[in-house]
Amino acid sequence: MVLAVAVAVDVSYITASPSSAQAYKTATLLKTLNVNSLITGEIGVGKKSLAQYILPDAPSLDASNFDELMNAFESCSEIIITNLENLPNIKRTFEIIKSKNIRVIATAKSLYNNEYIDEFFSVKFDIPSLKQRPEDIELLVKKFTTEASLLFCTNEEFDMKNFEPDLSNNSNSLRRQVMISYLLQDIKDSELMDIMQNYLADKLGSNNDYKNFLYLYEVPLIKAGLIRFKSQLQLSNKLGLNRNTLRKKIAENKQYL
Repeated sequence: MVLAVAVAVDVSYITASPSSAQAYKTATLLKTLNVNSLITGEIGVGKKSLAQYILPDAPSLDASNFDELMNAFESCSEIIITNLENLPNIKRTFEIIKSKNIRVIATAKSLYNNEYIDEFFSVKFDIPSLKQRPEDIELLVKKFTTEASLLFCTNEEFDMKNFEPDLSNNSNSLRRQVMISYLLQDIKDSELMDIMQNYLADKLGSNNDYKNFLYLYEVPLIKAGLIRFKSQLQLSNKLGLNRNTLRKKIAENKQYL
């Protein structure tokens, strides 16, 4: 049986998209069934979270840790195997699991397949990326904002103005982005300069460092200016630059803009 469903980082709460709502129902059903299941999807879509929801008391081991897996098979009746595509000997592993009657929930990359997969797993489903379930993004941002508030011991509201979600690694990149954005939204200029100083401390050393690192100042200034003033003409006026000079700066930094 193949199911096309989605899940966010916490399936108990993130069910805004239709596919996430279906995932919660599917996971709840699987909690009651003694069947082996394979969850596939990109990094950060919630594969491991969903597996742990189904088997909350089972140990979770990476497939590449073959010796640890063999040891776990001696004492566990249920187990979560992550990154199944890294398993060095899938045939032998499945034979051992069957002989010991162990229930397995496994995760793997999208579209992962193997000649033994269909026979071993009764249920397989793929979790779409966050780009395919936009309804979940806002709730995830709120969830990560709450985490940031607790981590940084503040009740400050998260400024969503000009916030473009980084979904390159799904919830992983989104969480990191929210944490950094939340921390930096009220940063002082002295703190920002300290960050730049620490960043540059180990990178300086060539004979042309001023020019090499000037983009760290120019790029955010140009990007922020274009967002705020909407046109190169207005931005050049605000920066006190000749329009041709601004165009040259944009061309020099086009890889970052």
